Amino acid sequence: MPKKYSIHATKTDPRFPPIGKYATIEFREDCAGSCRSCVKKKCVYNIFKDNFTHWNNMESPEFLYICKSCYRCVQECTKGIFSMAVNPDYRTLGDDYWTPIIINSTWAQAHTGSIPVSGAGYRGKFAGEGFDSIWTDMSEIVRPTRDGIHGREYINTMVELSRRPARLKFNKDLTMVGETAPVMEIPLPVVMLQPQFGVLSENVLLSAAAAAKEIGTLLLIRPESYSASFAPYAANLVPCLTAENYKGYSGLIKQSRMVELTYKPGIEKEIAALKIIKPGLFISIGIPLDKLAAARAAELAGSTVDTLHFYGSDSGREISAEKPRYMKDMIREVHLKLVDIKMRHKINLMFSGGIAMAEHLAKSLICGADLVAIDIPLLVALECRLCYRCKKGKSCPVQLENFDLKWGTHRIVNLMCAWHNQLLEVMGACGIREARRMRGEVGRSMWFDDLERDSFSPIFGKRKVSGVG
Repeated sequence: MPKKYSIHATKTDPRFPPIGKYATIEFREDCAGSCRSCVKKKCVYNIFKDNFTHWNNMESPEFLYICKSCYRCVQECTKGIFSMAVNPDYRTLGDDYWTPIIINSTWAQAHTGSIPVSGAGYRGKFAGEGFDSIWTDMSEIVRPTRDGIHGREYINTMVELSRRPARLKFNKDLTMVGETAPVMEIPLPVVMLQPQFGVLSENVLLSAAAAAKEIGTLLLIRPESYSASFAPYAANLVPCLTAENYKGYSGLIKQSRMVELTYKPGIEKEIAALKIIKPGLFISIGIPLDKLAAARAAELAGSTVDTLHFYGSDSGREISAEKPRYMKDMIREVHLKLVDIKMRHKINLMFSGGIAMAEHLAKSLICGADLVAIDIPLLVALECRLCYRCKKGKSCPVQLENFDLKWGTHRIVNLMCAWHNQLLEVMGACGIREARRMRGEVGRSMWFDDLERDSFSPIFGKRKVSGVG
């Protein structure tokens, strides 16, 4: 059995004070200041110890970035001087999709590399939209050998990005007929993608490239962003080219294991020309996730393309539609289309847009994806607050144009470590030992829409749906 794949996290402190959700408000005139069992010292999450500005800031409330809202300090202070308040700046983070809790959780994972926890438990809605309407079946969690990251069972998160042959042929002496096709593997079903917005300084992209090399995955990057500094990471970079410009980047193509071409009708004609530039090159086609996505997947499945990459919106929805469908439904449609024409086993499906949390990764695989590509979480790992000032030409409040490359690399590696461990936890609890077997395994999930229809529609009738989705 091969050695277990793991990502090693390195605690990497933030450069700027993060925007925490809660504040401890202390009435200090009543504080004895000498309690041997001060609740600050007893905090199980070391909030006060790790919050380095707390002891130097005695006049105003301290917003605690990694507070888990367990309220132990409020309950156990012998003087009763503690109370909690919500930071008003916390509510301004992100937008309706990239919510403050997603941003704050991503910061914590990039900081520690650990799976996020909440001392007060989940306080959100029972069911939401998109991925929040899917639950994974965790029935196998009772088996001790399948205890995710702590279990004895080997769980393989590796995926292939190469095209798979329909069948193998053998001679009478059991030797294989013809040569075997090259195989490209990455150890986890996540690749990185250059964001479409943000302060994309060279250090931002170099941090992502260095992190991709360290954990063994890929970074999809626009060719105009290349410089000599990216040479050490060439094997982990996937240039995103077009039918019009790829001939001008032949040198870049020769350095790469894989390239991506933007879709246009007849794009498959360019594949042969690409493989003349570099034999054995793996090819992905970038396709908009619109109403024609499934039809285009069926059209390209018969070519020699290895991977189809579908680009959704930043809010995890279909693009170019009046009433855009959710990513989960689009993945399912493309996957089932290829199943219907008996081509699903030959080609890989990758999806990007709105993949914000590790649970979105697991649920994308269940819906039918082979892997996902993430972009905005990379910025958030580097302390981006998604204030969108950069879109207006204003300065970045966390100076993403100026940070240490090693620091940025550690932050992204930590995020991927936390995501990988969460995927292991879900797979172990679902009783799935290989990420490839998770693809399209809807039997290991529960969908709110289906449960509501089957359980409550016969009694109350169909829900009147308004809005998008």
